[in-house]
Amino acid sequence: MLQELVRYAEKNFDTADYEPGFTARNVRWQIEIAPNGKFKNIIPLGDEKSGYILRCPDMHKMEGGRSHFLIEMLQTIALFSKSNEEQKEIDKIRRRHAYFKNILLAPASQNLKCLVPIYHFLNDEEQLELLRKQLQMKNARPQDWTTWSINGVKPLDNDKVLVWWREWRKADGQGNPEQKKKLNKSREKNENCEMICFLSGAGTFPTFTHRPKIEGLFMVGGRGQDVMVGFDKDAFCSFGLQKAGNAAMKEEAVNKYIAALNHIIRKSSLKLAGAILVYWFKEEINREDDPVATLYEPSEITENAAQARAKEILEALLTGKKPTPPDNHYFAMTLSGASGRVMVRDWMDGDFKELVSNICVWFKDLEITTLFNAKLAREPKIERVMTSLLQLRKKQQEYEDWIKPLGPARLALLHIAIKRKPIPFYIIARLAYQIPTFFISNELNKILFGMADDISNRGELLSLLYARMGLLKAYFIRKGDNNMSAYLNKEHPEPAYHCGRILAVLASLQISAIGDVGAGVVQRYYVSASQTPGLILGRLIGNAKNHLNKLEPGLAFWYEELLAEIWGRIKDNVPKNLDLEKQTLFALGYYQQIADRPKKDKKKEQEKEVKNDY
Repeated sequence: MLQELVRYAEKNFDTADYEPGFTARNVRWQIEIAPNGKFKNIIPLGDEKSGYILRCPDMHKMEGGRSHFLIEMLQTIALFSKSNEEQKEIDKIRRRHAYFKNILLAPASQNLKCLVPIYHFLNDEEQLELLRKQLQMKNARPQDWTTWSINGVKPLDNDKVLVWWREWRKADGQGNPEQKKKLNKSREKNENCEMICFLSGAGTFPTFTHRPKIEGLFMVGGRGQDVMVGFDKDAFCSFGLQKAGNAAMKEEAVNKYIAALNHIIRKSSLKLAGAILVYWFKEEINREDDPVATLYEPSEITENAAQARAKEILEALLTGKKPTPPDNHYFAMTLSGASGRVMVRDWMDGDFKELVSNICVWFKDLEITTLFNAKLAREPKIERVMTSLLQLRKKQQEYEDWIKPLGPARLALLHIAIKRKPIPFYIIARLAYQIPTFFISNELNKILFGMADDISNRGELLSLLYARMGLLKAYFIRKGDNNMSAYLNKEHPEPAYHCGRILAVLASLQISAIGDVGAGVVQRYYVSASQTPGLILGRLIGNAKNHLNKLEPGLAFWYEELLAEIWGRIKDNVPKNLDLEKQTLFALGYYQQIADRPKKDKKKEQEKEVKNDY
């Protein structure tokens, strides 16, 4: 895994991009000051979500309240913190500010006159207060990274500044007596011998703290600065080795994998229900030919449907319309953060052409008709498929709390889509428990039977409905059920499927006869009919005669014929009980029968269909 990241860095970056002592950061602001050290302006770089990528000096040892050189967070540079910040954290910020100003900037400005205005600025509390007021007006965050400009000139564009930093960093790690003492002590505990680099295979005294850190995991449990390889607890260490000596790596190799991973997270990471999927290819491909992106349907890829786009990519590969390396491979990691560490939840790699083919099949298996057979539902995003296993998100419910019950189902579904694996029954069992409550809900019933078009969350309910029905269909297809279709199959051999059809017809009949009665046949009998159809359906059909008498003769005859046709498929094989798997077949028959009913004005209904953008 790490070796593939190193190969990515060596292939795609210049040597300077992973030089020890530097890292790429999203820099959000630029402080403009005059040559006399007076504040001029604060300029935003990039947008609210991301800043401007800069190659920044990176401090290799951060203990003792240290800070980075020139480019740092606003809280460190300007003592800009939250109003409710704890005193312990404020003291830590002040120590970092003092280090930034007195240990780094002061000696640098003695040798580099271009840095003197910054030093004067940081020693003028009045100027700092002007900066803090501007930051508040611009809704800046204390953790935003910030760079400098002096009368339009950026200090980091000055080669002499970079030379000073390299020399200072070298002296700090090797010539500083205190640091040298710590380093020698660590090496002594590692038997004072050269070790083999885990990544390069070369002999090396390993770096004991891996820096810079991994960025971009803040929204999935990370701190925004997380460690990929770290051993800070005795339980993680072996043979008396300290820290990252337990996975010996050369500093340059460490910088390579970190630079690569940070770059890939910025370039091609996709949200995955509480985690992120980061992926790359052995041979670079155009963004529009990225099959993984179709799972998330980003609008910048294409205006076509995701499945159609995936098919185009596959056809181009098979026919040679676009030259693609024959041995191209994909690599994918699922990441989240926990207590300052990067958690690698999953790793996948495989053939690129196989990946495209598998994603095409995934979309095909998920196909399901919309209401009134107007069209096929738009392919659900993979996160929508994952969250279809959950109850509807409650108002004010935190996203992380909502998706927490997904557990291993999240990664299982990702493997199912990318590796073309069967869908395990435990996933369908979870869905089976959700469906009865879902179908008897008042809002969904009104949508299904055309009794209300002004439901506020209509789009969300339809999105969830299509994702759930599509996933059920995909389960049976991957289990080998060749009778399963996106549309109603009147020839399906399973009685459970037709039992669901009967309940759908009875519900429609009741509404045609007496309209919306609140707690109708679905609300009262769906659960029992889907579990014990042999005890319920016969009685419901007997009661249906009362509704038939209230209809016009032609419509009554139509319902009678439809019920007779469905009952003829079951004959004397009405199941007394249905297990969870058969209950999902019941649900598919129920939905597809509802979707199959005629609509006088299909065009009007198609216009009402809400896009599945959830």
